[in-house]
Amino acid sequence: MSEITSFAPGRVEILGNHTDYNGGVVLSAALQIGITANARRLSDQKIQLSSDGIDGVENHCRKAVFARSGRWIDYPLGVATMLTKAGADPGGFAIHFQSTLPHGAGLSSSAALEVATAVALMRLYPFSLPPMDIARLCRQAENECVGVNCGLLDQASSVFGKKDHLVFLDCRNETVDTIPLPEHLGLLIINSGVKHALTGGEYNERREQCFEAARLMSVPALRDASLSQLDSTPMPELVKRRARHVVGENERVFEAVEALKQGTPEALGALMIASHRSSMEYFENSTPELDLLVSLVTKEPGCFGARLSGGGFGGAIVALVENDKAEIIQSKVVKEYNIRSGATATAILSEASDGAIPA
Repeated sequence: MSEITSFAPGRVEILGNHTDYNGGVVLSAALQIGITANARRLSDQKIQLSSDGIDGVENHCRKAVFARSGRWIDYPLGVATMLTKAGADPGGFAIHFQSTLPHGAGLSSSAALEVATAVALMRLYPFSLPPMDIARLCRQAENECVGVNCGLLDQASSVFGKKDHLVFLDCRNETVDTIPLPEHLGLLIINSGVKHALTGGEYNERREQCFEAARLMSVPALRDASLSQLDSTPMPELVKRRARHVVGENERVFEAVEALKQGTPEALGALMIASHRSSMEYFENSTPELDLLVSLVTKEPGCFGARLSGGGFGGAIVALVENDKAEIIQSKVVKEYNIRSGATATAILSEASDGAIPA
């Protein structure tokens, strides 16, 4: 078989910060940028992995038991391992990856890498899985092989994205709907220049704090809790603050869906601003650089709202902007941010785009 190619987009989280592993709901969008996998078959169950920007070729064997290395190869090797467990042909392969995603920006390059690998291997050694099962398999690879206990948001967004639509993911029911985004609006993503990383323990720590809050309220997950219930339940103050963010985020997502249906971007923007404030005050997963970017961009005419996107602890913000004002907003904000922060920001204006498996 000749070389085959797959593409999986990155994603930007519009609302629903850290709600996915709490059984909640999320609004996201697939981006125009992502990861391309160029794959071909190899004999003797050999595996060769390479990527633009990384020297050399990684050589492995499909028959070998997976062993975590703590390096980027754990993502594609983990996906290959999970596909074999699912019944796919465990044949050898070579994949070369190319990325248009900025590294460390929190735009889910890891999920794009996983999904691009899964789709490439399923085409290379024909094997069929429903789209949601592909997202689940990639999440499982990240959980078990990489060691990040992420929810389904990133992988589902990369699989199910739809042009000019936002992705509404119900993480408990593992169902997806798509909601039109008004055509005059764009997503301005500004990378703070401060690397986003979740393997340092903050992500898993926040996850455990959320689970502890649910346990103390005697609910299956924070999806099932209300703010009044949270207020009336004794628990450590830090745990309560973490839970307040997640419970509030679920409410904001449902309100945002209604705002989109009513065609009121002002309401959606206000919810994004409230989300970022909650990240600052309650979940403490923002940074001074992200806070500065949100402060700068929301002062500009034509910007409806902005917030950090993704897990936090660095990375990027997303702003909801009028397309015809985006270039001016971008130029002014990046210039002032670079002067005031000492970091170097980069910006991308993206449409909501198709996922790896277009509907």
